[in-house]
Amino acid sequence: MVRLFKHYIPHAVLLLGLFDLALLAASAELAWRIRAGQIGMIAGSPFARTEMLAVFIGVMLTAMISIGVYGSEALRSLRYAGARILVAVSLGIIGLSFVDWLMGGSHFWRSTLAYAMGLTILLLMANRLIVGGILGAHAFRRRVLVLGAGHRADRLRQLGERPESGFVIVGYIGMSDQRPVIEEAINRSAIHNLTRFVENLGVSEVVLALEERRNSLPLHDLLRIKTAGVHVNDFSSFIERETGRVDLDTVNPSWLIFSDGFSSGRAVSSVAKRMFDVLASMILLMLTLPVIGLFALLVKLDSRGPAFFRQTRVGLYGQPFALIKLRSMRVDAEKAGAQWASKDDPRITRIGRFIRKVRIDELPQAWSVLKGEMSFVGPRPERPEFVSDLEEQLPYYAERHMVKPGITGWAQINYPYGASIEDSRHKLEYDLYYAKNYTPFLDLLILLQTLRVVLWHDGAR
Repeated sequence: MVRLFKHYIPHAVLLLGLFDLALLAASAELAWRIRAGQIGMIAGSPFARTEMLAVFIGVMLTAMISIGVYGSEALRSLRYAGARILVAVSLGIIGLSFVDWLMGGSHFWRSTLAYAMGLTILLLMANRLIVGGILGAHAFRRRVLVLGAGHRADRLRQLGERPESGFVIVGYIGMSDQRPVIEEAINRSAIHNLTRFVENLGVSEVVLALEERRNSLPLHDLLRIKTAGVHVNDFSSFIERETGRVDLDTVNPSWLIFSDGFSSGRAVSSVAKRMFDVLASMILLMLTLPVIGLFALLVKLDSRGPAFFRQTRVGLYGQPFALIKLRSMRVDAEKAGAQWASKDDPRITRIGRFIRKVRIDELPQAWSVLKGEMSFVGPRPERPEFVSDLEEQLPYYAERHMVKPGITGWAQINYPYGASIEDSRHKLEYDLYYAKNYTPFLDLLILLQTLRVVLWHDGAR
């Protein structure tokens, strides 16, 4: 994987994106030349249209990232990719039409955009048919050797067998005399020179998946392997990089302390984040005020009770604050006490079910963002009743409160709506990854991916 602004991007997805970038430029240029030929106009040099080509590529790539064209299934399903590309390109053309209107209406001709739309869809799908098949092959994956043959090694095996995986495991080495979970593992005693063994297999990374490190860590071998130019990684760091979450089953306080992350140099980023929150929340409230007003009226007409409801949530550093949302449940929804939401929850009203699916009920939270109690991006704020239980049952749960809660977040776009202790555990793993690796780039990626969640109803409940 390539690390960009502390966030990992799979090599295959990055390479696919670079091909797409070139094809987008080719589509825009070819569309212009087709239209110029039709009206008898000299097409001229592409360098004279550099600015317009850059705008076309930028808008299209933004739409594609937002819709999830480069998600975990980008190399798995052609049908999945086709649907995402069709929606993304359509939104991109609408966006370009709006940009053209802002710029005076003379830069992107409608006929040119129509040609560009067809060419873009055709070329991007061809890219996934031809290049996508190659990207999914083992030749484009990192070659990994696993030291260990127990349950951790088996978890790596399952992870590597996923179609979207960016690595292939070329071997397992049992480091103890215990019965291995991985039957094909080679015992360390059968390998005379581990460094040469790694070189012969063409390994690019060695991962420590030892169940017990005490007296089994081959420090001398690892040093020789490291100095030979092969990357050496521990299990928890490898899982974090490959899955975008912190694995609660294997991490310990020392790993969190000594691993990269939780940087103190966030002063500039925090100021920029706050400035964005203030500006974006003001714009969002002004633009959506009619929508909020309309659905507030519909909520009142649909069921008895107020249109809005306030609820205490836990914010930054564990401080409580009042969250405001459009009411989506009956007023007596919690007469028996606080409880998790469930699938097809009978407490949800008819209008409530719709506004939850399209996330309209979340819009009033922009007021909390404007006040500084929340951010647009961050862990989902939980209720104090749940937080006290979760802190007792889940390790490191309190650490998620070291960043402001958000309307959307890394956990929200990667995991379905959580409605149990187990769901909260999984979402906590993503929240810890966000708190550990926060950068403005990750925030931007989350904001773009939120559009995918809204359009495809991922995780709505």
